[in-house]
Amino acid sequence: MNEEKREPRKRGKGGRPPKNDPAKHRLTVNLTDTQHAGFLAMFEQSGVSSLSAFISARIFGDEFRVVKTDASAVEFTAKLTALHSQFRSVGVNYNQIVKELHSNFGEKKALALLYKLEKATVELAGIGREVMQLCELFKAKYL
Repeated sequence: MNEEKREPRKRGKGGRPPKNDPAKHRLTVNLTDTQHAGFLAMFEQSGVSSLSAFISARIFGDEFRVVKTDASAVEFTAKLTALHSQFRSVGVNYNQIVKELHSNFGEKKALALLYKLEKATVELAGIGREVMQLCELFKAKYL
């Protein structure tokens, strides 16, 4: 057997690379229950993801935004999204119906059915305009 002296394998530095300016100083603050509740309310309103970022922003005078979500606005948006998807599905079905009418019925029968379909489409377009007006009113009032 060869009894050569083997050099130890060079190992790379493992782990996370060190930060340039690590935050290694910690402070402790004592709060009463009411102060703590007020602090948590301000933190939740700020929308900041971490407590330490919120506290340092407040100490050093950085401005923070208060993000308020209105439950009715969220509900309105969800219902409007559902309505929009239904409108799209009606449009797809409309195209399929027109193709089937032209391929399966005679010209006279297809025109009569298309006339009825056109009346329903006009009503649907009117409803769509009303929805858009309601959206504009909502945007002007709440957003």
